[in-house]
Amino acid sequence: MAGPQCCENPPALSSSSGHGSVLELGGLKTYVSGSSNSKHAILLISDVHGYEAPNLRKLADKVAAGGYYVVVPDFLYGDPYNPENKEKPIQVWIQSHGTDKGFEDAKQVIAALKDKGISPIGAAGFCWGGKVVVELAKSGTIQAAVLLHPSFVSVDDIKEVKAPIAILGAEIDQLSPPELVKQFEEILSSKPEVDRFVKIYAGVSHGWTVRYNVEDKKVVQSAEEAHQDMLDWFTKHVK
Repeated sequence: MAGPQCCENPPALSSSSGHGSVLELGGLKTYVSGSSNSKHAILLISDVHGYEAPNLRKLADKVAAGGYYVVVPDFLYGDPYNPENKEKPIQVWIQSHGTDKGFEDAKQVIAALKDKGISPIGAAGFCWGGKVVVELAKSGTIQAAVLLHPSFVSVDDIKEVKAPIAILGAEIDQLSPPELVKQFEEILSSKPEVDRFVKIYAGVSHGWTVRYNVEDKKVVQSAEEAHQDMLDWFTKHVK
């Protein structure tokens, strides 16, 4: 269930943030960064605040610098969660922005990438996006998955994962608390055919990898550590 932590530290959205550009991919407006000549793609799936979050686009540019074609689609169709809209609290907003639709849309984006001759493909999901990525990992659609402080992901989901998966959790997280992340790790450890990396970052809260305060050096350092762990995972399984 979406909770208050999904809504904390909302980003100041900006359609012009990032070094990349916005084009249509798989029927969705998509922020893209990196060379389309790259044969390796990374799909980043946002949290409830959407694809115009500056920290997310900054991360997309960082991943692209590693030689990937990075795509950040607008799975929320121009309607990211707005904490100032009192008529549409998170519990109401989520009803019209289901992760099941995100999963179907993500498959279309991946198909469009493959049509361009781009493969293998890795995917990383933040909060809301984590559930979409775990569905991709269950379906065998991607070559590597990273879940960063995921929401809605269940023990049953993890049991069905087929792709190599990294789970990056926060110590302070009501949606994927450390106890649940450790359960995920136990399940994965019983699946030797699935490579895994599980880590809980001390002293940080749900959402920290993309909704960090740029003035808080400690949190920025932890976010950058998680970003590097994500990149290392993709280097291992996508390149």
